[in-house]
Amino acid sequence: MKNRPRHSVTLLFSLVFFLVSCHGCQSTNGDGPQGVTPEESFQKIIPALMSKWNIPGGAVALARNGTVVMTEAYGLADKTGNVAVTTNSLFRIASLSKPVTAVAALKLYEGGLLDLNAKVFDILDDIDPLPGATVDPRLADVTVLDLLRHSGGWDRNASFDPMFRSREIAAAMGVPTPADAAAVIRYMMGQALDFDPGTKYAYSNFGYCLLGRVIEKVSGESYDEYVKTAVLMPATAVGMRLGRSLETDRAVGEVVYYDYSGAPQALSVFAAGTEYVPWPYGGFAIEPMDAHGGWLAAAGDLVKFLLTVDGKATKADILQPATVDLMVARPPLPEWQGAASYYALGWQVRPTGGDANWWHTGSLPGTSTIMVRTANNLCWVALFNSRPANADAFFNELDSELWRAVNGITDWPAASVSKD
Repeated sequence: MKNRPRHSVTLLFSLVFFLVSCHGCQSTNGDGPQGVTPEESFQKIIPALMSKWNIPGGAVALARNGTVVMTEAYGLADKTGNVAVTTNSLFRIASLSKPVTAVAALKLYEGGLLDLNAKVFDILDDIDPLPGATVDPRLADVTVLDLLRHSGGWDRNASFDPMFRSREIAAAMGVPTPADAAAVIRYMMGQALDFDPGTKYAYSNFGYCLLGRVIEKVSGESYDEYVKTAVLMPATAVGMRLGRSLETDRAVGEVVYYDYSGAPQALSVFAAGTEYVPWPYGGFAIEPMDAHGGWLAAAGDLVKFLLTVDGKATKADILQPATVDLMVARPPLPEWQGAASYYALGWQVRPTGGDANWWHTGSLPGTSTIMVRTANNLCWVALFNSRPANADAFFNELDSELWRAVNGITDWPAASVSKD
């Protein structure tokens, strides 16, 4: 794809329409007293998958009918120290951060503090472009809703993804590398849009970077503090926190990230010279990615988050039913008319059986993640501390294997059996 580095660091979303959408109508409802438990079914599949793709460590969490029925850890969090992954291990979740950010924005909408049709740069009126920059007049038309559904006018395939151009933007801005979120935004205010806002879908990390700044401006709090108090604490996902770029700044309990064997090194975004580093540790800056790719989480906390936004009656949601419906409604964009699946507000959605499957994937060098909510009352999360060289093939197999693991369960815990 155009303007991508040889060792791609952009989050992978060309593949997501081929993931859960391919398996949307499958799932066992077996409640027999004898048979295969969730732990047994996943144990048959996940370690073998990790071995095949040379992934050191991973974690999976599964919920059914509003109840968490399994949290399992596999392999190594740190190969050097031979430290095992635990169910409390923190992973970079990459773009699973986007549904979290979308829910935070929708909480502000519910509270009457954020108009989804408001113009983004009317809200961010304290951010100015570089002196002398030519500002695309269409920037004035970008709405909050455009950011949520990736229709703001930025197309990384037609131009570039500024969230992975820290060194270049810092040099252009005359600031130390890596460029922070404010510097990236000021720089982008001087770049032409790739299309008219609101007219098409084009996945944009930068759009969600802007959304994080909108949340800060409207809430009067930092992005992470607002998300923690408004979303994560009510969801009891209290272990989540924002990540740091460098290995020396790893959080307590955070796994080590490993690139695939033979991967090239990256020019460090934390040095102005020619220092080369492993991609997961300095090939990009995760701090400015907070709202689109910056969170750390244990798998169990992400399932708790899912259960409080899933629109199901089995557990109280932190969003009102009408807001949940809005969050997963089909946007009026040309790509989605008649399509089997679509990107709504922070979620991929595939209608099925009078309901829908929702999901999101996340991908960075050293990180592969997926989060799924199904139409038949299941939720699961899988997190890994490596990304294979052929990431598209891995994600397709991962999705298929996770469905196979779920479908292999015939002995569900009693607490998860529906009383309907």
